[in-house]
Formats: sequence, C-alpha cells, structure tokens
Amino acid sequence: MFDFLPLLLNAFSELFDFQSLGLAAIACFGGLVIGALPGLTATMGLALLTTMTIRMDANDAILVLICTYVLAIYGGSRSAILLNIPGTPSSAATALDGYALAQQGRAGEAMGMATVGSAAGTLLGLVLLAVITPPLGEFALSFGAYEFAWLAFAGVMLSGGLSGTDPVKGWIAGILGLLVAMVGRESSYGYERFTFGITEMSGGIELLPAMVGAFGFAEVLYVMRRKANASINDSSGRILPRLSEFLAMRWVIVRSSLLGTFTGLLPGVGEDIGAWTSYALAKRTSKHPELYGKGSVEGLTAAETGNNASVPGAIIPVLTLGIPGSGVAAVLMAALIIHGAQPGPLMMTTSPQLVYDIIAMLVIATFGILILGLGLTRVMILILRVKETWLMPVIAVLCLIGPYAIQSRVFDIWVVVFFGVFGFFLRLKNYPMAPLVLGIVLGGILDRNLRRAFTLADGDFTPFFTRPISAVLATIVFLMVLGQIPPVRRFFSRQYSRLAGKAETKA
Repeated sequence: MFDFLPLLLNAFSELFDFQSLGLAAIACFGGLVIGALPGLTATMGLALLTTMTIRMDANDAILVLICTYVLAIYGGSRSAILLNIPGTPSSAATALDGYALAQQGRAGEAMGMATVGSAAGTLLGLVLLAVITPPLGEFALSFGAYEFAWLAFAGVMLSGGLSGTDPVKGWIAGILGLLVAMVGRESSYGYERFTFGITEMSGGIELLPAMVGAFGFAEVLYVMRRKANASINDSSGRILPRLSEFLAMRWVIVRSSLLGTFTGLLPGVGEDIGAWTSYALAKRTSKHPELYGKGSVEGLTAAETGNNASVPGAIIPVLTLGIPGSGVAAVLMAALIIHGAQPGPLMMTTSPQLVYDIIAMLVIATFGILILGLGLTRVMILILRVKETWLMPVIAVLCLIGPYAIQSRVFDIWVVVFFGVFGFFLRLKNYPMAPLVLGIVLGGILDRNLRRAFTLADGDFTPFFTRPISAVLATIVFLMVLGQIPPVRRFFSRQYSRLAGKAETKA
C-alpha cells in the first residue's frame, strides 16, 4: 500500500545536500525576479534556463527548472500588488484586489496572505494530484473540441462577474478581447484576418504586450492624468497572517486549490485560467462580493491559491500522460526530454524514481515561496516609498523594454502603446481591464476548438448539446449568463430572502 514511501524518502535524501539546496535557493530567487519583472514570463525563463542547464547533471537541471517555474508563477504577484502590473499573465487576477489593498496601506498584509495562499495551494494541489492522478487523467482525456470550446466560452461569460455591478461592460470587454485574439492567420487554412495589410499582425497579437499595455502602460497614463505626487504608504504592522485570519480563509484555499488543480490538469488551459476561475468562484460564494475589486483579502487569496495550485496540476499530466497542462509545462516537458527523461504513461514503470524526485522538488520550491516571499516582503515594500511621479517613467520604460526583449520586435512596442491608450480610455468609462485580457487568453482556445469541432461534425452543431459533458457545460453557461442579469439576480435574491425569513419564523 505504501510502496511509494521508499522512493519518496530517497528523493528527499538526495536533495538535502549543500549543492542541491544551494541550486534550489538560487533558482527560487531567480524565478521570483523573473516573475516580478513585467514582461518576463515563466515560459521565457524556463526556455532560457533549458539552454543553460544542458551540461548540468539531469537531476540538478530539473531541480533548477522546477524551482524557477514555481517561483516565477508566484513572483508575478509582487508587481501586481505593488504596482498594479501583473508580472506574469497568471497574476492578472491578483492585481484586482492586491493593488487596492496596497493603496489602502495594507501592502504587507496583502503580500503575506498571497504568500501563504500560494504555498498552501501548491502543497494541496501536489497532494491531490499525487493521489488522484489516474482518474483525473482519464477524465481530462475525455474532453474533446466541443468541451474545450464550451470551457472557453464559459470563461468569457465569467467576465461579466468580474466587472462589479455592470455585467454588460464586463461582457463587452471580454468580447473585445476575443476579437483581438482573432487577429492573424486562422489555424485551419492560414487565412489572414483583421491584419489590414500589416505584415507584423499576421502572426497575431501576443498576450504579453497586450497585457502589459492594458495593465501597466494604462496605469502610467492614468496616474499622469490625476497628477498624483504622493507615494503610497504602507501601514501594515505585520506580514505573516494571524492563525485566525488563515483559518478564516481555509475554505477559500481548499476550493481554490481543487479548482486550480483541475484547471491545471486540463491540457492547454494554464495557470492564468486557474486564477480567474478560482477568483470567480470565490466571489460567487462570498458573503461580501461587493468588496471584490476594491481590496478583498478573500479575492486575493483565491487568485493566488488558484494559480499556484495549477502548477502541480500542469506538471503531473506531463509525467503520467505526456500532455502538458500549460505553455510553461510544455517547455518543462521539452527540457525533461532533453535531459534524458521520457514523460508519458510508461514513466511510472521505467522511471518511477524521477516522478518522486519531481514531487520532492515541488515541496522544496514551496518552502522557497514561504522563505523568500516572507523574507523579502519588507524589501519590496520600499518600492511604495518612491513617489509615483518618479516611479511611473521607470515603469513606462520597463513596459516597453520587457515585451521588446522577448522577440526584439518594434511592433510589440506599438502593441503596448496601443493597448495602453485603449485601456486608459476604457478605464475612464469604467470598463474593467481583466475581462479584456481574459478574452485574449481564451480567444485562441475558443477559435481552435470551434473550428476543430465543426470539422469533426461536418458543420453540425448538435454535438455541442448532445454529448454528455458538453450538455452539462452548456447548461452551466446558460445559468451563468442568466444569473448575471440584474433583474433575474434581484428576483432570486428576493426569493431567497423570503424563504430564509420563513425558515427563521418557523424556527
């Protein structure tokens, strides 16, 4: 029953030496920096490190890559909270409440809770997937193009719930994001769409420049408009959350870990979707949904727990099925192959020790989140003492340099500027930025799977409603849209209050 224990203990014993722990510490710090700097992504960091670790011992190289991966996903929350600029796409949901808390003088508290939530989400996700990987893997394999199309469409409909009291503005922003994702060559025949004769647009609009523009450059313009000269002060007396505060978030952490793990397991979905879905679920089940987007610790915890729980969720299918759960996991899988591993269904038979080595590496990376995350929080909070009029020009330069550094394309700089100006005017009209980015993320998934589904069904749309999983997802989407319409929401709220009143009277 416990045949795996010797392998797991052996994995930990091999990692607890000076060299391995030193490499893990350096990789964790490097991953944190990569995640915190706008424009640098976990995918790019792992791709660069793969070339740098080719001559290293295989186990050491994999340790460096795993620690960099985990800390890069976590590190995006630092700039999201302090500057309202997500360091990685998976931290876009974190910025909604994290930056609002920083503006309230609670940056230390926000970063502390984000750190604890991230660590808890990684550990819970790791335990869950280590135990139930076979049945979850089979379930994920049952998803076809129809189901993925519904999942992507459900994500866009979620955008209505991310826009405060006006779901229509959220849907508009989400659909605008879908339209942006349609730019470039379509996947089936390579036909160019919405390029207007501009060669650089034939490859589509990359997510990173668009996201940095919509969140970062737009924030710079917004600050310049209000001519704010005062810096944000942090009045947090502590960083580590109290035990009572952590226990108050326990169900949020558990729910977000489960949901983040599941979304991480689904091929191609990724950590950013894990954050958004966890955030949306937490808002729907919260007793104070009106605080979301205005400085909700609950919302911040849900987003950070969800995106970090997606990390082990994306890694385990790589090991057991040879199917990456995200773009970063795909790079990791390529690195494993380069270093002599063969990810897939036979790995548990041919290389069982490596599977438990990676589990142990994930545990060490989780401790890296706690140690570096809590230990460097006070240092990072010093950013808040810099006046915005001094900080914004530096941020503007970083917003332009980061996306340019990835592919060395001047076009990406223009994308940042365009989405910055566009996002600035949307913010003036109280349109949310999060659904716009979510639409760009999901647009490619929706486009590819719609085309694939109609090709398989020869243009017939009935399988979208007749396949069992598709039918369930279609019902969920319908109820989701219905529930976000204000008159319908008010009607059900009145009915619920009436039933609750009757129950109290009888009691």
